[in-house]
Amino acid sequence: MLSATPPRPFRYDPPPAGELPVLHVDDQILVLDKPTGLLTVPGRAAEHADCLEARARIVYPDARIIHRLDMDTSGVIVMALTPHAQRHIGLQFEKRQTRKTYIALVAGQVSEQSGQVDQPLIADWPNRPKQHIDHEHGKRAITDWTVLERGPDHTRLALTPLTGRSHQLRVHSAFLGHPILGDNLYAPEAVLAARDRLCLHAQSLGFRHPDGGEPVDFTSPPPF
Repeated sequence: MLSATPPRPFRYDPPPAGELPVLHVDDQILVLDKPTGLLTVPGRAAEHADCLEARARIVYPDARIIHRLDMDTSGVIVMALTPHAQRHIGLQFEKRQTRKTYIALVAGQVSEQSGQVDQPLIADWPNRPKQHIDHEHGKRAITDWTVLERGPDHTRLALTPLTGRSHQLRVHSAFLGHPILGDNLYAPEAVLAARDRLCLHAQSLGFRHPDGGEPVDFTSPPPF
């Protein structure tokens, strides 16, 4: 089991609304480029009502959530504009038929060129919202990783989650001994302070379009 430390205090200070970051829209789907620091769906507290879903519904009242990105993770996210699209794409996520690639900056130099992390995850209930590795009770979680670039004190990785567990990429990176820069849950203070944001970005998302089933892919370059 990965050793746990208490989570840092939660503070929600979402970025200014501005123009909705639309990558693609048609009759069935709305694809957005979520900024870091913004919840995907509203939190329980009234002051956590501002979120990507609420902002999207101002312009697209029928927008429906299909999947989520962590508050501090940026990048490509798809919403449905019809019940059919929500069911169609939601089933692809459930059956692991989507194609996802994330980019991360992690602490230190990763020595190998590629690999796979296969470590089961479960909620760390005393330290919510953290997750941790638990070989007895955890659900299987698998991440493929590839080195893209090595810097003097960090490494740029492409991460491909083969499962969709909460905080999977953050916990698996920490398990490798290379936590993600700017991670306020799983990184030590020096790694947290190395960047002013979590350096994790959903760069690409692919799935079958709900209108006809043709493969579609959407991308957003990482802002770090």
